[in-house]
Amino acid sequence: MNTFFKATIICFLSVNLSVFAQVKQQSIPRVDLMADVPKPFGIIDYNKLAKDFDATVFDFDAKGKLWPLVWIDKSQKNFPQDVVGLYTAMGDVRQGEANKGMFHEALATMGATLGASLVGIDKTNQDKLNYVAMLKNYFNSETGWDIMMNNTCPEVALLGGGYGRDWWYDVYPNLLFYAVYDLYPNEPGFEEIARKIADKFYEADVILNGNYDYSYFDYAKMTPMKNNICAQPDAAAGHAWILYSAYKKFGDQKYLKGALSALSALEAQPINPTYELLMPFGAYLAARINAEEGKSYDTAKMLDWTFDGTAICREGWGFLVGNWNGYDISGTVGSTVHNGGYGFLMNTYDAAWPLVPMVRYDQSYANAIGKWMLNAANASKFFYPEHMPDEHETIPELAHVGKNVIAYEGIIKKSLYPENENIPAPVAQGDGPLWVPGQNPKESQLSVYGSGHVGIFGSIIKKTDVEGILQLDLLATDFFNDKAYPSYLYYNPYNENRTVTVTFEKGKKVDLYDTVSGKFLAKNVSSSSKIKLDGKSSAVIVMVPAKGKISHSGSKMLVDNIVVDYNIQPKK
Repeated sequence: MNTFFKATIICFLSVNLSVFAQVKQQSIPRVDLMADVPKPFGIIDYNKLAKDFDATVFDFDAKGKLWPLVWIDKSQKNFPQDVVGLYTAMGDVRQGEANKGMFHEALATMGATLGASLVGIDKTNQDKLNYVAMLKNYFNSETGWDIMMNNTCPEVALLGGGYGRDWWYDVYPNLLFYAVYDLYPNEPGFEEIARKIADKFYEADVILNGNYDYSYFDYAKMTPMKNNICAQPDAAAGHAWILYSAYKKFGDQKYLKGALSALSALEAQPINPTYELLMPFGAYLAARINAEEGKSYDTAKMLDWTFDGTAICREGWGFLVGNWNGYDISGTVGSTVHNGGYGFLMNTYDAAWPLVPMVRYDQSYANAIGKWMLNAANASKFFYPEHMPDEHETIPELAHVGKNVIAYEGIIKKSLYPENENIPAPVAQGDGPLWVPGQNPKESQLSVYGSGHVGIFGSIIKKTDVEGILQLDLLATDFFNDKAYPSYLYYNPYNENRTVTVTFEKGKKVDLYDTVSGKFLAKNVSSSSKIKLDGKSSAVIVMVPAKGKISHSGSKMLVDNIVVDYNIQPKK
């Protein structure tokens, strides 16, 4: 390269920090309705809570009423090994020593394993037990389904928790497994299972041929099925997420073909098909596949579907908005209409899994996702008895049984229980006593399965030196991502400008690039740097090596051959 030309480029990059155009922010109408700064405000330490949950719940010698919450299941279903069962709710009579200890849900055990792993706990060697390896028993080989399911066997399926009749229950454990697999890629047997799951989902998508309008899919008979449960077309989002993850992991083009087919089937739905947990993964995939594969899926439509609440069958399932007697409950996820609104802890935690990393691939939603997460992070503390006033709880006198790590299953506007109908909203409660009427104790309103997913928030959320501005880790749950530099979302909810301190690993000098403004905000800095955020604005900070080599490929900007910005917008 001509020496003068090379020097000119270096000079340009060093003095002109405003390289690209500002990315115009897109709104999510339902998020617009949420509080700018929710009240009463306070973000709890979800990372510490996740670690406390793991240490407390996975204690076989735990003392106290309804403890311990773990037991050994010796049935050895699907794999010749004993496994650990985890209660779905406190004192759930369907579990533990009853039914030979065989009834335990993947939503609980996989969710807790994933949550702990996300905050840095090695679950392969904890008190001489490999909790990661134990998850293999949910791979239902004995039934011929050859996918991960919510239970290990059909003998206990009718006890609850979905099994071979309710599609999201059959699909979601596979997403949980794949996430765990990404964190433990060398766990023996996991690669074979992951490939079998992807093959099943690919074959199912071929058979479905764009029509996901069914209650579930029989993966043994390879036949779509209908029953008394709503059709769940958003299962296509789950299929697509698994198949794209398999493509990124194994490189097989058929998995990419299947992912695109399933996502197209989802996008083609004439009306909002949201049923439970899967639609956010469709929105995430739309943004990611657009960025990585050059497609043009309608991310905005899938985000609206995610937040708004469906109008069909399971009416109103979406993101809650409102202030109930001085408490902002906006951002929680569940039914927007049941008894005035019923948000669930697990659904709220798990929505952050795909929606936060989505911003890496489409920074035009940085403001919207930042505002939603501020509301969700604030409201989620109200599920926990120690953060909800007694007068808003159904069992305040019993809540101590959860040892400050087990939350209520949900927050509802008007309690489901007649004896609690006069409790003012928001009401912290759970469905446990309704699962086995007259047998499950009142304490079963405390949700072990939902509380176990706290590590998702714990891995993503970190407070900064400015109250109300969070640091959201965009890589924590961006599973099977290409190599990337540390990336964080900062959102300023205030009308006025704020200056926030960005911290990073000591000893390494970095440049701070903001994908929202298209600028390098700081260069050749170490340890920490201050950035200014305008009112109601955000920054997506990527910490790239100082003096790294910048290159471009289409709409992508790379530093040292690693993508930093998927959507550069040159100045006009």
